[in-house]
Amino acid sequence: MIFAVREEALSLDEVVRAVSHSGAGAVATFVGVVRDHNEGHAVTLLEYQAYVPMAVKEMKLIAEEIALASPGVRIAAIHRTGKLVVGDAAIVCAASAPHRGEAFAACRKLIDEIKSRVPIWKREFGPDGAAWIGWTDARCVVHDHH
Repeated sequence: MIFAVREEALSLDEVVRAVSHSGAGAVATFVGVVRDHNEGHAVTLLEYQAYVPMAVKEMKLIAEEIALASPGVRIAAIHRTGKLVVGDAAIVCAASAPHRGEAFAACRKLIDEIKSRVPIWKREFGPDGAAWIGWTDARCVVHDHH
């Protein structure tokens, strides 16, 4: 199984090969792609940054949790960092299982947990400027002291 964070372009084939085996009757995949908008704002570029050692460690932990919950499932994921343009793949995931339901469920769980738990940060660029997504600096929050 492969769990990686890298700057190079991603290959869906690489994660599919990593999970494929003779007992797998299904392989489900997910490709997260940079789109041209988010929440009503135009997007021209995304920049991903990561704490790579911790990100890979957390991805492996997620894989262990999924494997414990679903014996026979194999999963792999690669997330990209650096500057990506519209249409670039930001993440590729694959899950194999004896049956399609298990493969779909494992692949969905994998991407959902990666987005929720793995220390990878996204900054969007567009005509309105740049903004970090999903992160608020506590120093920028207005506090009402009344």
